[in-house]
Amino acid sequence: MNLRNLKIGARLGFGFAAMLLLMVVIAGTGVLRLKNVGETTDEMVKHALVKERLASEWLSNLHSNTVANLAMIRTADPEVAAYFSNMQVEGSSRISRAQKELVPMLSSPEEKALYAAIAASRVVVLETVGKLNKLKDSGRLEEANALANTKFSEALEVYGNAVESLAKHQRSKIDESAKLISSDFRNGRAVLLMLSGIALILGALLAWRSTVGIVRPLRDAVMVAETVAVGDLSRSIDAWGRDEAGQLILALKNMSEGLARVVAEVREGTDSISRASGEIALGNQNLSSRTEEQASSLAQTAVSMGELTLTVKRNANNARRASQSAVSASEVALRGGHTVSRVVTAMDSINASSKKIEDITGVIDGIAFQTNILALNAAVEAARAGEQGRGFAVVAAEVRSLAQRSAAAAKEIKILIADSVSEVEEGSRQVEEAGRTMEEVVGSVRQVTSIMSEISTASHEQASGIEQINQAIMQMDMVTQQNSALVEQASAAAQSLQESAEGLVRAVSTFTLRMH
Repeated sequence: MNLRNLKIGARLGFGFAAMLLLMVVIAGTGVLRLKNVGETTDEMVKHALVKERLASEWLSNLHSNTVANLAMIRTADPEVAAYFSNMQVEGSSRISRAQKELVPMLSSPEEKALYAAIAASRVVVLETVGKLNKLKDSGRLEEANALANTKFSEALEVYGNAVESLAKHQRSKIDESAKLISSDFRNGRAVLLMLSGIALILGALLAWRSTVGIVRPLRDAVMVAETVAVGDLSRSIDAWGRDEAGQLILALKNMSEGLARVVAEVREGTDSISRASGEIALGNQNLSSRTEEQASSLAQTAVSMGELTLTVKRNANNARRASQSAVSASEVALRGGHTVSRVVTAMDSINASSKKIEDITGVIDGIAFQTNILALNAAVEAARAGEQGRGFAVVAAEVRSLAQRSAAAAKEIKILIADSVSEVEEGSRQVEEAGRTMEEVVGSVRQVTSIMSEISTASHEQASGIEQINQAIMQMDMVTQQNSALVEQASAAAQSLQESAEGLVRAVSTFTLRMH
């Protein structure tokens, strides 16, 4: 992990966290060592020392009882014997109490073996004491003294040695605990000193690295700022690291490059401004001459627009009259259309009547045909009747002749009616075409009327627009005069701009840029 990529706060936090961690490790190690020493000391105080004290107390009381027993056996004075007997009873009582406290505390196999030897030797001593008391009580003092000097002394020595062995064993345990405590103390001290040294070295290293990582970029930033302050923008700036100092260097680098670009652009801008100001002055002169020409052209345009206004007004009046004439023509065409419609209706009525006459003629023709058949039949019957039917035959012949003439007349009437119907239909067709033509004429007249109305409206609008144009031309004339005054002001402003550009060039000439 590169510390340069860390923020300064994170870097300091990491350093302090590392130191705190080392302090926690040191404190934890010290606490652990103290815990071990405490546990060992507690074990020694609560067990080894207590057992050694009880064993020593047991041994001391044993020595007192030994002296009391020997004195009680060897004395002949009852009071002395009673004194030593009480002393022996008290000593045995103290030994019993020590034994009662000590036995439950004996846990190791070695301690139990030593206690077994003590118990066995004590049994021998107690048995010997009983024998001595019996011999003394029986007055056999010499035997009692002999037993006391031999077997009792040996039993006491074995008993005392056994108790002494237990006391020595406990003292050896105490010595081991003391050595262990001393060893833990020395080892803990060494570990704490080592960890403290490591913490000191790491703290110094982190402090040095943090100081260098902060001071060096700040020193570079100060140098960059001083360089920019004197106007030198040609120096190359190396930005490294992602911390606040690195960001500051990068910001100064961007500032220097941005300022260099601005200065370069300002220089180019001042050159452009200088050239542009000269061009503006020249342009103002040209603009002044063109303004004068424009004023003259506007005057001529005003005269022409006056003439055009009169012409447009006349066109508007003519268009209004033409629109009125078109309206009249539309009304006439509409009346003609209505008349043609009535003619078409009359022709339809004639056509219908002709068809009815044709139907009637057909009926007459049918009646004549039937009459002819009847007359033919009557003639046949008259011929059969002979002389009686001769008159009837004559009448039938006349009827037949009349029927034939009626049929011929009906046929002629039918032909005339058919020709009349055909001519009526043709007339109706022509009248319908005339009606459609009149409708088209009426539609065209209406379109012409609408167009003429639009032309009239447009002419009025055109006249109004031309009047507005006249007003605009008058305003343009006024603006042109104002432009002339503004051209003079622009010339003065161009001169001032050129002077400002020269001052700006002198101002940015103090900066030194890199040559590309």
